[in-house]
Amino acid sequence: MGALPGRRGAAGQVLSAGFGNPPMNLPNFITLARICAVPVIIWMILDRRMEAAFWVAFAAAISDAVDGIVAKRFHMETVLGSFLDPIADKALLVCVYVALGHEGFLPTWLVILVVFRDALIVGGAILFHTLTQSLEMKPLAVSKLNTFTQLVLAVTVVGSEAFGIDTGGIRDILVYVVGATTFASGAVYVVEWTRRAGQMEGEA
Repeated sequence: MGALPGRRGAAGQVLSAGFGNPPMNLPNFITLARICAVPVIIWMILDRRMEAAFWVAFAAAISDAVDGIVAKRFHMETVLGSFLDPIADKALLVCVYVALGHEGFLPTWLVILVVFRDALIVGGAILFHTLTQSLEMKPLAVSKLNTFTQLVLAVTVVGSEAFGIDTGGIRDILVYVVGATTFASGAVYVVEWTRRAGQMEGEA
């Protein structure tokens, strides 16, 4: 997921009100487990242990939904979790895409686009925080869609290579869907950051 920086106004205060939970709870442990799974998945892909890589990657993808559901259902949201979750997503997806691209399972242009988009978002967030001393993690709908499509493509590619499944044109279609959502989400963040920075300068 991407992160939309902004001021912690009323909405931010309401969000923080639910953040009185201990920072290390079950959802955050699930998120940390996803981060720890990243080097394991990369090693398995590079070592062509694709079946094992599929199951670990599939579990990591499922955990992306589970940690959020548990946090919301049982009111276990924390500030730490709001930062850990997008970090885990970016670490997982960027590293997996680079590994799959290195092994020739994904087109180079898509790997470059995914890495550039995440570098742009992280760099923009750091710059925004430096200039405004404010950073609030608020993923946009297009970013959530992009994360979902990237996960689906990654699991599809690893699974098809692991079990020798002929996905027909589905894999190629997913490649272009991911490319489109990656480009769109990156563009939306640039526009939104520019708009918010202009507003904050006008208020100064």
